[in-house]
Amino acid sequence: MTRHAAGPRRGWPLWIALLWLVVVGLVAAHQWVFWRAPALNTDVFDLLPQDQQQPLAQQAMAQLAGQGERRIVVMLGAADWDTALAAAQRFDHAIATQQAGLRRAAEAGGNALAFYKPWRDALLTDAQRQALAQPDTEALARQALARLHGLSAGQPTHWLADPLNLWSGWWSQRASVTAARPRDGMLWVPDPKGDREWAVLLYEVEGSAFRMDGERRWADAITHASQAVAGGVQVLSAGIPLHAEAGAAQGNQEMNTIGWGSLAAVVALVWAAFRAVRPVVLIAGSLLIGCAAGLSATVWLFGEVHVLTLVFGASLVGVAEDFGIHYFASRLGTPKVPRWTLMRHLWPGLALALATSVLGYLVMGVVPFPGLRQMAVFSAVGLTAAFLTVVCWFAWLDTGALPGGALERRVAGSLRAWPRWRGRWAGVASVLAVLWCAWGLSRLSINDDVRQLQSSPAALMKAQMQVGQLLKVPSPAQFFLVQGRDADEVLRREEALKQALAPWLAEQARQGTEAGLAAVSDWVPSAARQAADRALTAQAETAVLRRVGQALDEPLTRPGFSTHPLTVQAWLASEASVGARAQWLDHPEGGGQASAVLVRGLAHADQLAALQRLAESMPGVQWVDRVDAISHLMGRFRHTMGWLLVVGHVLVLGALALRFGRQAWRAWLPTAVASVLCVATLGMLHEPFQLFSLLALMLLLGMGVDYGIFLMEHQGDEQGHAWLAVVLGACSTSLSFGLLGLSSTPALHSFGLTLLVGLTIVCLLAPCLRLETTPSKGSS
Repeated sequence: MTRHAAGPRRGWPLWIALLWLVVVGLVAAHQWVFWRAPALNTDVFDLLPQDQQQPLAQQAMAQLAGQGERRIVVMLGAADWDTALAAAQRFDHAIATQQAGLRRAAEAGGNALAFYKPWRDALLTDAQRQALAQPDTEALARQALARLHGLSAGQPTHWLADPLNLWSGWWSQRASVTAARPRDGMLWVPDPKGDREWAVLLYEVEGSAFRMDGERRWADAITHASQAVAGGVQVLSAGIPLHAEAGAAQGNQEMNTIGWGSLAAVVALVWAAFRAVRPVVLIAGSLLIGCAAGLSATVWLFGEVHVLTLVFGASLVGVAEDFGIHYFASRLGTPKVPRWTLMRHLWPGLALALATSVLGYLVMGVVPFPGLRQMAVFSAVGLTAAFLTVVCWFAWLDTGALPGGALERRVAGSLRAWPRWRGRWAGVASVLAVLWCAWGLSRLSINDDVRQLQSSPAALMKAQMQVGQLLKVPSPAQFFLVQGRDADEVLRREEALKQALAPWLAEQARQGTEAGLAAVSDWVPSAARQAADRALTAQAETAVLRRVGQALDEPLTRPGFSTHPLTVQAWLASEASVGARAQWLDHPEGGGQASAVLVRGLAHADQLAALQRLAESMPGVQWVDRVDAISHLMGRFRHTMGWLLVVGHVLVLGALALRFGRQAWRAWLPTAVASVLCVATLGMLHEPFQLFSLLALMLLLGMGVDYGIFLMEHQGDEQGHAWLAVVLGACSTSLSFGLLGLSSTPALHSFGLTLLVGLTIVCLLAPCLRLETTPSKGSS
């Protein structure tokens, strides 16, 4: 190698370093722009696969979720209405004075009465329709005459336009979609238990919930305002913005803990090993450049970055430092070799390590999970950027000798005393490992529940459920999707679905379950239904007005109504549709028309199964249960990735055989054994095995084999410092993913814990299987 010392720039031109400097400058400029207005996402469903076989279900889910993405609901409960009303007023005043980006939302639909008035005669409830089919004209005339004399009040229109007071009944049934009722300028909800009265406040948020500054502005404002109300008043708050803000704040905390914690650990290890500032600065610089490049590439490809991608990407710090550590460990081991010559000697091995690690990350991108693809791109690009920083810059910037230290000498020298896998102790250890695997695997549980991706605080989730139960709000994640060639066919199929569900709803009511439906046809009946209802009301009201007119001795003429049916398009264009507009898919993918019929009161699996069977029996109707569908999809991907992992091990063993012949098993076996022991350990710790655990094992294959490769490649005097690089890299990587195991998101926790256990076992086993002498390339 020394023959190249006279010309350090030979084969290593300065323009390569300058070109990488330009790229890093562009990344830095993008980071400056990005963090001024970060395009961040915390919606857990955006991490999940987009099922191309159900584009309408995807569109409906997005539309229903978008309806409440900027709204927060606050409910204040007290023993009586006056106390709840006063508390709500004080709360609202406290929110207004804080200027926290929460403004009071106006209750929509104030002009709904005026909108529906032309079609009043075509809007009947099922009970009214049944009563008017065979009317008792005399009884109806007496009731109409009593209302005319003021014995009944509260009609939404004048007496002559609705002598039978049909419209009040229709509006009462529409109001049953939600439990909230107007009262004293506020929305009021009675507690089902009868011990509280609830005042409801609606707020619209201003600004982005995805600020990565670690603050919870809206949640803190609500907490502060809650302190302004009197004691004994219970305050509940819910809404997508609160979950988004909590996710962003949690992501900020975890990103800082994992990212800066990993960086601090790497700095401490590098300083302890090399006892010089230069390696610390250069390695830390390569890590920061890697993370910045990974973020920029992710935003460039996907247009945004998910908070969980940032949390996962922060663990990249514990992996990307391997390149710099290998370089400086080799500098210590071969101090007389010029750095240019050393870099030319090392970079093929560093490139091989990069390729195996990037391959492990990119396998994650094979699974059609948008979130996993973001993580794969972030990590693969980040590792590549860290590698290029080392290769392009370190030989130019690394000047002077390295003093080393006691840690470096002890670690490098410890390899000579490391036990080999032979003799009685190896047999005993093998038996213990087999017993551990058998016991742990027997206790292993599988969990494919998509909710493991959710990390909202438990208190917020509990409040969300309480608010939903009090307001009787249907879930937007479970609904009937109704399709048709045109809008009227969709409405007719909705009506047929509601008729088919009537016995089920009656049974739920007998069992004490407050089940219900929310459909567009509740507000816009089909043309045929409107025509039939118009004929019923005309016949009954004409006969009643004739009898009342005879009693009053004056002719009474029924006013005219619109002869054209109410249409969905006219309804969508009015304020009357604000509350249910998101249920209509005006321009669905694939053509035609579609709507979502929401169901309230679902709690048991047998209920879901009954609705699934009903949907299958009706044309144009599909039952959508997004949580269940995604959970099953994750289970299928887990099976697929399991086989890919087996194939990956076979391919890696084959590639190692091309390099090391019959001794290839020495580099492969530590990772294979660690994978099985790791899964068994998860079982012993009662940690569920899931898709993310399997992806961690795939990544373990990409990184763990590197330890065996380096110990096989470097023999003799160089092996001690190769072991130093392996130990430092394994410690920092294990610590990094160990910190990822602290994440409150179950999926990331499982991923981090799996890699922490796996990498630790690989690091312990790899030196036990090393060769005593260097084999010739390709020998047996």
